[in-house]
Amino acid sequence: MKVIIIGGVAGGMSAATRLRRLDEHADIVVLERGHHVSYANCGLPYHLGGVIPDRDALLVQTPQSLHDRFRIDVRTRHEALAIDPAARTVTIRDLETGAETTEHYDHLVLSPGARPIVPPLPGAERGLTLRDVTDTDTIRGALDGGARTAVVIGGGFIGVEVAENLRHRGLAVTLVELADQVLAPLDPEMARPLADELTAHGIGLRLGTQAAKILPDTVELADGTTLPADLVIFAIGVRPETRLAREAGLAIGPRGGIAVDERQRTSDPRIHAVGDAAEKTGHLTGEPVLIPLANLANRHGRLVADALTGRPVRSRPAVGTAIVQAFTLTAAVTGWNEKRLRAAGRPHRVLHLHPTHHAGYYPGAAHLALKLLIDPATEAILGAQAVGTEGVDKRIDVLATAITAGLTAPELADLELAYAPPYGSAKDPVNMAGYIADNLTTGTVRTLQWHELPAATEAGALLLDVRTAAEHQAGAIPGARHIPLDDLRDRHTELPTDRQIVVYCHAGLRGHTATRLLTQYGHTATNLDGGYLTWHTATRTP
Repeated sequence: MKVIIIGGVAGGMSAATRLRRLDEHADIVVLERGHHVSYANCGLPYHLGGVIPDRDALLVQTPQSLHDRFRIDVRTRHEALAIDPAARTVTIRDLETGAETTEHYDHLVLSPGARPIVPPLPGAERGLTLRDVTDTDTIRGALDGGARTAVVIGGGFIGVEVAENLRHRGLAVTLVELADQVLAPLDPEMARPLADELTAHGIGLRLGTQAAKILPDTVELADGTTLPADLVIFAIGVRPETRLAREAGLAIGPRGGIAVDERQRTSDPRIHAVGDAAEKTGHLTGEPVLIPLANLANRHGRLVADALTGRPVRSRPAVGTAIVQAFTLTAAVTGWNEKRLRAAGRPHRVLHLHPTHHAGYYPGAAHLALKLLIDPATEAILGAQAVGTEGVDKRIDVLATAITAGLTAPELADLELAYAPPYGSAKDPVNMAGYIADNLTTGTVRTLQWHELPAATEAGALLLDVRTAAEHQAGAIPGARHIPLDDLRDRHTELPTDRQIVVYCHAGLRGHTATRLLTQYGHTATNLDGGYLTWHTATRTP
């Protein structure tokens, strides 16, 4: 069996090495038009910032090491020009010599990846992108050549990582993002702390605007302002690389990626596709999605090797779990966010909590913000987000696993998670989310979201602050009446029984206690989800 794999890195090399482990006699050829076939592209921003000082640490394997260990014929600087599915051949050009050859295959695996989006702006040719090791070398050359100012266009995960690492190098950095927030996969109240963290470390943010021109040493924005820019980095996103597939007549899916089935087969059963170029099956709806993440590329590369050797395989729906660091903060997301659920008109229930990442009495306890999105009919977990300095990765990974396993939100309360004071709490934040979800499911408590508060107060609801006097004086939601929780049992008669009472505390726990107390004394009480902390984070002026 001869298998040609077009494209290396995560998807292509996972397919190649797994295939060799399963079939010692297969003839495996990998074509890679770049200079490197196996490298850690997720580490590229950190090499720019000097966090990963050794460039060679990014090079996972070389053609020689892959040949020595796996007897794989790896050809870098070889570009696949065309595929003939009927003849089962690939036309190949050696980019060093210009020579063209044609090779036959029994099976073909497409792993061409995705190309960075470069907007059609005047002067765009001066902008750089970060996709491979060669791009990193180019940017480092500009840094070593004396660049002191930079504009990063695009506030997604890569844009934030690049901006952070250019700041580590001492550059004056401005991040430009068309949306009104950074990190679009997060909801606004969850993304705001990341924006604050970036500005606190000297990164200028220009949100809700876009670049209009790239000038010799500046970037002009749509509003006419100019930003100093010795260096311009485009981090707007990527598009799947589908030219070969299109020209070969393979089906392209509705999202613009190569259409594949659950075995990663294209419309030609002899051709498989993996990685950023291939569409995935999205969780919840089962509709095609594009998720350019390395873990999916690795997983699907392995799956293809299994399929080629006759093993039963089926790719699972992709949840889309991702994480990013911005200086001292970490943000992570899995599943759908609230913005997407609203846009799709899908019913959902929301809960916020702000626990510490380990036992509060153990030194170093840090607060994290956790958001859960739940199907109100089935209690299925639709998505989750977490932001904090510690413990974010652990919680989002548990929640991603829960989504994949089909656990309901209340069932999170029953998870037995590792606990010792340095690592967690007897009631882990994930368990706490389950307790809150159970309270909402059973009607033990009702909650109101921060963005629903104006409508509630306009309709006549009374806003009640149950925090301490010191907390209230330090900052309160306008119009709130103040009765500390410890006084509420004796003073509840001061409150009306014919109006809704929206209760809030700092993060929601005392508000829950107050809501239960008032409800049992005949009041109509609702807890402000996530308390003052969520409201203040979401509504304060940038």
